[in-house]
Amino acid sequence: IAKVHKAAGIVITHETTNHEDIIDILKHVVELPITVYVIPDLYDVVTGHFKISFVHGFNLKELLPHNMHLWEAYLKRCMDVFISCIGLVIASPILSLTSIIIKLDSNGPILYSQERVGQYGKKFYVHKFRSMTIDAEINGPQWATKKDPRITRIGKLLRKTRVDEIPQLWCVLIGDMSMVGPRPEREHFITQLKEEIPLYGRRLLMKPGLTGWAQVRHHYDSSFEDVTKKLLYDLYYFENMSVLLDIQILI
Repeated sequence: IAKVHKAAGIVITHETTNHEDIIDILKHVVELPITVYVIPDLYDVVTGHFKISFVHGFNLKELLPHNMHLWEAYLKRCMDVFISCIGLVIASPILSLTSIIIKLDSNGPILYSQERVGQYGKKFYVHKFRSMTIDAEINGPQWATKKDPRITRIGKLLRKTRVDEIPQLWCVLIGDMSMVGPRPEREHFITQLKEEIPLYGRRLLMKPGLTGWAQVRHHYDSSFEDVTKKLLYDLYYFENMSVLLDIQILI
């Protein structure tokens, strides 16, 4: 109904003590650019910060609000363009040297391009320096582990120093990504995670980032538990999103 009528918001007003009812409703709309309100008596069904809004004279709690002002969103984009341009210029010697080393170290392409899911479900290609063997996913998509045998010799150094992520500055420059935001994931994993983790789709309302609060606070994904923990950090970032927080994360 929300999609058909292009609703700007929905209000959950029914009395219930079953928290699963509320979560089930949220799971269906978390990927939509829509505001979700709840009557104050139900405020304890989810955790987090609440923004008070007035709708037709009623004082309602807003669930999972968008806290970044429009002017901040424009400023964030300007920062992305500026930093990515400067970054590509400064990193050009590293890009050239890394390309040569990768080619000498193992067979295969220098760059690894992979389809990811971005903001509002838009698909795009993310680019990284290849840090694994060319047959790394011959048996299908899988997470990398700490001592993954598929990682090449130079790949271990690239991952440890995060140099393999530098080509993604191009993705930031053209607008597919931001400097700060949740890491983009593959559709294969998103489909599974949305079934297992309530509100996982909320990440798709944010433009994916080169780095983020989850990356600062946690390590590479190597298990389902890692993904669950990182989601909490991503949702914290979404609820507290600001240019100042972006600067803090980048530093």
